[in-house]
Amino acid sequence: MEKRLNIEDIIGLIEKEADIIIPIANGEPHYLLDILEVNHTKLHEVKIHQMLALRERDYITGKMKGHLSHISYFLSGATRKAYQEGKIELVPNVFHEVPRMLQEITNLSLIMSVASPMDEHGYFSLGTQADYVSEFIGHVPFVLEVNKHMPRTYGGNQIHISQIAGYVENDKPLSEEKSPLIGEKDLQIAEFVTNRIENGDSLQIGIGAIPNAVMGMLKDHRHLGIHTEMLTDGIVDLVKAGAVDGTKKFTHKGKIVATFAFGSQRLYDFIHENPAVEFLPVSMVNDPREIAKEERIVSINATTEVDLYGQCASETVGGRYYSSTGGQADFARGARFAKHGKGFICMHSTVKNDTISRIKLQLTPGSVVTTSKNDVDNIVTEYGIASLYGKSLAERANALIGIAHPAFREELLYDAKRNGIIY
Repeated sequence: MEKRLNIEDIIGLIEKEADIIIPIANGEPHYLLDILEVNHTKLHEVKIHQMLALRERDYITGKMKGHLSHISYFLSGATRKAYQEGKIELVPNVFHEVPRMLQEITNLSLIMSVASPMDEHGYFSLGTQADYVSEFIGHVPFVLEVNKHMPRTYGGNQIHISQIAGYVENDKPLSEEKSPLIGEKDLQIAEFVTNRIENGDSLQIGIGAIPNAVMGMLKDHRHLGIHTEMLTDGIVDLVKAGAVDGTKKFTHKGKIVATFAFGSQRLYDFIHENPAVEFLPVSMVNDPREIAKEERIVSINATTEVDLYGQCASETVGGRYYSSTGGQADFARGARFAKHGKGFICMHSTVKNDTISRIKLQLTPGSVVTTSKNDVDNIVTEYGIASLYGKSLAERANALIGIAHPAFREELLYDAKRNGIIY
């Protein structure tokens, strides 16, 4: 079954006002997008829908208006400036609902994705991805960019040659995410969190210095499970240390479950043909009802600031949009639903050399709430853990003031009393 496409074939597949869906991160097909840009004058009002774009492009910066434009569901370094300049649109969402949202607000014209080479049975693998596109395998036309560097992985991300409109080939090394430096504050926060993690717990853990520090401290734990939206290098270290085997999980026992992976080549080598790793659609992995089935789920995420009610603004910085909600709200809710779930939202207590407190009476004007006061469980800084669930507003304020930087505690207490939060 020959389905190799040339440039004319690809452009011929795209109708006027088409909605093209592109996966997250390394699912982004560079060569196919190059073709669309070079031939953009042949396109009419075509929209690209994507989370976490990797590369800044002319259609993102508004240079192909009327032909090709970008709709973002999570900002990245490639799209942040364009959004702030009004060149692209940003659609609010929670990650697990993105497939349903795309089904309802787009015409699902075409999905373009990177894939591993076809196996002897006629199946490609979406590799580092399942995310919001695997939901549509068999229902929406796919054009694949086959790349020998994309690892072959398992789960809900297998697509047969009979299910695609065609493919091109482009062997390009995957983008890698460098591990950030871990500082003293990160280590202190990580120690507070790891002291609350028990053998047999299942982890959802993101990327960054604090998550990396947490994973570095868990190597002596045993029977940990992984149920996370994003796989990172730290999970490889936990598996190799014998800390992760998934035997105590309540769902997908023995399996490492994720919806996408982003890290170094070491991570990509680890997931290649690894039957212990399953990539499943985000509508499954991030659904709070599914998360809650992991009765001992531990969710670890980050935020930029918290007010004295416990509201977490995690997608804006200084009142301006920086990213989006992603999966934080999904896992905060899922951890609350779970029988023995625990949620941790972590941050340094200050920014700009201890001159600005991240714990505030009120969020910075323009900031938006990512995790609500009703879903938040524990807030962690380098000064300790404030356990907020089930606490009154006054108790919450006192707990948060207790983990603020000492230089700001008196002022925060004064403001809380003046505003009637603490009497």
